[in-house]
Amino acid sequence: MLNRRTLRIKVMQALYAYHQAVGSDFLLAIDQIADAFAPDLNSPEPQDRKQLQGQRKMAEVIFKEWHKTAEEPEKTDDAEVNDAVRDAIKYYQQAVAKDASFYGGQMVHAAESIHDQYIHLLNIPEALLQVIEEEKVRDSRRFTAAKEPLLDATRLQENPVIEKLINNIQLQDLTIRRSLKWHGEDELDALRNAWRNEMKQDPELLSYLAAPAGNYQEDQEVLKHIYKTYVFKGESLPAYIEEDDLNWEENRAIVKNLVVKTVKMLDEAADENLVLMSLSANWQEDKEFAESLYKQTLADDEKYEKLIAESVQNWDVERVALTDKILLKMALCEMHLFRAIPVKVTINEYIEISKMYSTPKSKQFVNGILDKLAQDLTASGAIRKSGRGLLDNQ
Repeated sequence: MLNRRTLRIKVMQALYAYHQAVGSDFLLAIDQIADAFAPDLNSPEPQDRKQLQGQRKMAEVIFKEWHKTAEEPEKTDDAEVNDAVRDAIKYYQQAVAKDASFYGGQMVHAAESIHDQYIHLLNIPEALLQVIEEEKVRDSRRFTAAKEPLLDATRLQENPVIEKLINNIQLQDLTIRRSLKWHGEDELDALRNAWRNEMKQDPELLSYLAAPAGNYQEDQEVLKHIYKTYVFKGESLPAYIEEDDLNWEENRAIVKNLVVKTVKMLDEAADENLVLMSLSANWQEDKEFAESLYKQTLADDEKYEKLIAESVQNWDVERVALTDKILLKMALCEMHLFRAIPVKVTINEYIEISKMYSTPKSKQFVNGILDKLAQDLTASGAIRKSGRGLLDNQ
């Protein structure tokens, strides 16, 4: 199931994308100033290009100073320069606000898409039976005998565990409502390749097909084997899924856990009313955690930037890797915002994330900065923790 570390990673990725977009917004605002003072090639009267260039440079300097200090720019004697600066600031602010909203929404969608991928992959067995049936039909239409006899996959086609999965009411409902059936030509081709080039040569699967039917545990185990060996490993299916889902590499473990647990739940007592796995124990609560962490980290960006700058001795904060800076700000926000999460838990979580997503030296850097800031902020009362099990604020 989805855990808080995965949510923190989704927030980090959303913040990283946002900061990259903000950099582009800044450059586009500068371009807008340049356009305001570009020579009008259709003007009937000659234009003073040196004057236009001077106005552009002055407007750029004022805009950049505003961007650095966030202070209201002083008016100049040139109304055109004032208008260009005002328009650039307005454009930049609107673009930044739009990006903040967009990437926040993308973050939630990225998390929720994990469950969609889970439902999508639960439809593979039905599609696999379709592929096997296609092969039988093609073989029956042959005018000459095949070089090799067709593999008898009857036991797999009559597998009662697969039948229960296909007939699951919730799976059918979610598949229809979210359009998650495994039926696209590209994905079916990937499944055909997996069946033809991988599964049909698998000794374990061949042994299952050759054995007499009637052992429910074997039926359950072979489905688990197909998922583990050819969906989450293998060649054809993982290659297709990874190409189709940009977040597959980081989501794979969560989706695998959901799928494997579902197959285990399909025991002999299960029926079509079996409730499938949820994204998390309380998705609404987890969603609020992620959204609050994202929004508040952005809202307090300047405050945390200053705290980090004061803690980084003999090192320009501008030279700190963007990923490290985002992780530090998120950790500080979490310490302030979520009073029930122990400081130690927060620090350990962001150290682990830095090991996965940042530079080789980030672990020590993030640990050192957070440990110092946590002690200082706790001592000053800026960080207050409460809740059951919180015996200390360290």
